[in-house]
Amino acid sequence: MTFPRSISGRLIELARFFPAVVVSGARQAGKTFLVRQTFNHYNYVSLDLPSIAEQAERNAAEFLREHPAPLVVDEVQYAPGLFRHLKADIDLDRHGMGRYILTGSQQFVLMKGVSDSLAGRCALVELENLSWDEINAVSAFPPGRAALIALMVRGQFPELWRVPDLPGKEFYAAYLATYLERDVRQILNVASLRDFERFIRVLAARAGGMLNKSDVARDVGVSVKAIGDWLSVLQASGQIVLLEPWYVNFGKRMVRTPKAYFRDSGLLCYLLGLDESTLGASSYSGAVWETFLFAEMRKMAQVQPQQVNFWYYRDQRAREVDFVIERGGRLTLVEGKWQEHPGKDDARNLLAVRDDLTRSGSAWRPGPGWVIGTPEASYSISEGLTAGGLRDLPRVFQG
Repeated sequence: MTFPRSISGRLIELARFFPAVVVSGARQAGKTFLVRQTFNHYNYVSLDLPSIAEQAERNAAEFLREHPAPLVVDEVQYAPGLFRHLKADIDLDRHGMGRYILTGSQQFVLMKGVSDSLAGRCALVELENLSWDEINAVSAFPPGRAALIALMVRGQFPELWRVPDLPGKEFYAAYLATYLERDVRQILNVASLRDFERFIRVLAARAGGMLNKSDVARDVGVSVKAIGDWLSVLQASGQIVLLEPWYVNFGKRMVRTPKAYFRDSGLLCYLLGLDESTLGASSYSGAVWETFLFAEMRKMAQVQPQQVNFWYYRDQRAREVDFVIERGGRLTLVEGKWQEHPGKDDARNLLAVRDDLTRSGSAWRPGPGWVIGTPEASYSISEGLTAGGLRDLPRVFQG
């Protein structure tokens, strides 16, 4: 079972205007399948094999002769020395677009190679896991909360949907073990992988909350500096994303602490020990729902014609809005609520913040507000405020 990816059109477009396109993302996000399907007439080579990676690193000129452009180079981070040779080849013909498609799972190495050698010569795309729309187009979902719970618990790694009988628990156990051994050991000299795994689980228990490094360090039993380094590893390997607070002051002093979200709800549920029978009534259900919604919104943002920026809002009066979506100077405020019938009381902070923004005279224009829960159909809560569900997310970006 294969799933067409909505971002493939964007890759084709970028290849028209840049000599190289770099596709990053977590392991198992589907990078290899995406680029091989999208650029199926290109030559292909993977550096996952140590012998090929060594040739690309130590004798890049011969490597490029054996694998001429147009070329897909998979897992390019294993040969960082290749980047400067790609630069030299690209500079021989700066008008030859789309000659190299590069993929990688470790952004530390990728971004260093890009900044040192390919700056101005490549476009960058970060691939997320499958979206709900991509899954639903192939394997239609029934309506209702039970189906949403099943989706959030299973997660959206392509392999889990390509092989429907693959047990999710076993997949995530193997994924975590492989991630610790391959990515964490290669990026960081971690004295104890057991400490790092405990750190991941502590972070999972705080998903969607403001990130206090000192508290996490205390719970894990390591230094605050170690927590900062380990967070960078999780970010660079595509496991978490930090959501920064809204930074423009329109009348109140704002907090400056980011929130941490896992990129996939299935991995989060695995780390929390949740399954289909326990998620619905769990105290973590709200955090898992926010995690899932944020991932879906990021995927939609990638194919929007305008640049989309995400923030959250919290002021010193503890008034918080889960997501602030900025497009072209217009702000859309979104609350995620794991409820079937969210009402005005669920949006009181959203309404208060929107009123503050309107009265502030700020150049930022307030747009419509949304409370995204699990109602069977969308409905108006008040003027400019709508309660909706997963199927209404595309309308959020129309405001």
